[in-house]
Amino acid sequence: MNRSVKVGAALAVLLLLAGCLLLPGKFTSDITLRKDGTFSFAYKGDIHVLALSKLAADERARKNASAEFEPSTCYSDETGDERDCTSDELTEQKAVWEEDLAASKAAAEEKKKSDEQMMKTMLGGIDPADPRAAQEFAERLRRQKGWKSVVDKGDGRFEVDYAITGRLDHDFSFPTVEKLPMITPFVTMIRRADGGVRIDAPAFTSAAAGAPFMGMAAAVADDKSEKAGGDGMPVLDGVLSLTTDGEILANNTDEGPATGPTGKTLQWKVNVRNKEAPTALVRINP
Repeated sequence: MNRSVKVGAALAVLLLLAGCLLLPGKFTSDITLRKDGTFSFAYKGDIHVLALSKLAADERARKNASAEFEPSTCYSDETGDERDCTSDELTEQKAVWEEDLAASKAAAEEKKKSDEQMMKTMLGGIDPADPRAAQEFAERLRRQKGWKSVVDKGDGRFEVDYAITGRLDHDFSFPTVEKLPMITPFVTMIRRADGGVRIDAPAFTSAAAGAPFMGMAAAVADDKSEKAGGDGMPVLDGVLSLTTDGEILANNTDEGPATGPTGKTLQWKVNVRNKEAPTALVRINP
């Protein structure tokens, strides 16, 4: 494999890992969008940081597991039948095995350093192997506006309460985390020049690009396993609601809008079996 192909492969892995670095779990999320351009957004529930999860730790432990020498079968030169290996043959086999093991460990150590640096970069300088990593990540969120509460529940899971209000004169994306270069958004609101607002929830589906562990959890749930999410995999389970007095031009809810005293409400029930991400198009005053 030439250097350019190796670099391309490494970049593809980086993009995949970065995309699914943060994933939702159990949650409720509410959007209010008014015709005058004001909005409010809230998310209450779980956020999973895969790099800090038991799943990632188990994979690191698996790669570091010690190997044991297992002799190869010896055969008779005359008959081709299996026979007991001599002590010299076993000694030679073990010497070759130890040489290969040393080379393999050296390569694995180099890859481990490279992987750790990559993950540290994706976490904005936080070392996932550091016992204080989860605390540092939580503190980073608490410094940002809107994060009312961030509680480390262990195994890469954070229980959060986020709420923000403002005027939608710019695009909005949740979550954004200081120093993290790339995250698959949970929810985005994109302004259009004609007064339309496109609402998407890319992470609220098992088929979301860059979220392979969601797909694994969906497969486990489809098999009716009682261990869904028990191996460090977050299980998606929540409700997203959008209330607006604007004109709903399109949406992919099952029931369509329900009329209430403050406008029309769309609601999506989100779980690991969702094949399509919630989406809506609403026209407000330009």
